Amino acid sequence: MPQGQLFVISAPSGAGKTSLVAATIACVRNLVVSVSHTTRSPRPGEVDGRDYHFVEQSEFEGLIASDALFEYAKVFGNFYGTSKRGVEAQLAQGTDVILEIDWQGAAQVRHIAPESVSIFILPPTRDALRARLIDRKQDDASIIDSRMAEAYKTIEQAPYFDYWVINDDFEIASEYLKSIIISHRQRRPQIHSKDPDFLEKLLG
Repeated sequence: MPQGQLFVISAPSGAGKTSLVAATIACVRNLVVSVSHTTRSPRPGEVDGRDYHFVEQSEFEGLIASDALFEYAKVFGNFYGTSKRGVEAQLAQGTDVILEIDWQGAAQVRHIAPESVSIFILPPTRDALRARLIDRKQDDASIIDSRMAEAYKTIEQAPYFDYWVINDDFEIASEYLKSIIISHRQRRPQIHSKDPDFLEKLLG
């Protein structure tokens, strides 16, 4: 069975990454998003096993010690990481997998899996990013300030990614993200991996 493609998607907090990924997963077949492990507490509406695998820090440290994580990073005082077994199993089944992760984790993945495709979601302006963080109504002013400071550091990592998607208009940005994934599937090596004898059969 052909190996699935790994897509890595990162963004500063508030850029709309999670919403764009959800919209893409909903309409692109044979594509899943890997559910990360985290030590942070669930936010209102989040479900364990669907949004994240919520674990204690001791359990997360055990995953690190046993080399069970594909990548991991510490963000705003909490750990986030991706199960190695889960990602490898999905790829082995020919399923394309999105890793929706921090830039630190993305750097690790580029080193481990250089064939992965990396995509960075950007806000159109600083003011738009701050407005989105305020509109989420999840953080007070001091935390928003710290998230903005961290966002600037995150945006500095954008040059290391293969593609940029500027999320100014959500519908347009969603189409851009889908087009990157779909067009990558049409590359010759991707089609050849699924049907190595296609040209021979076509030419008779």
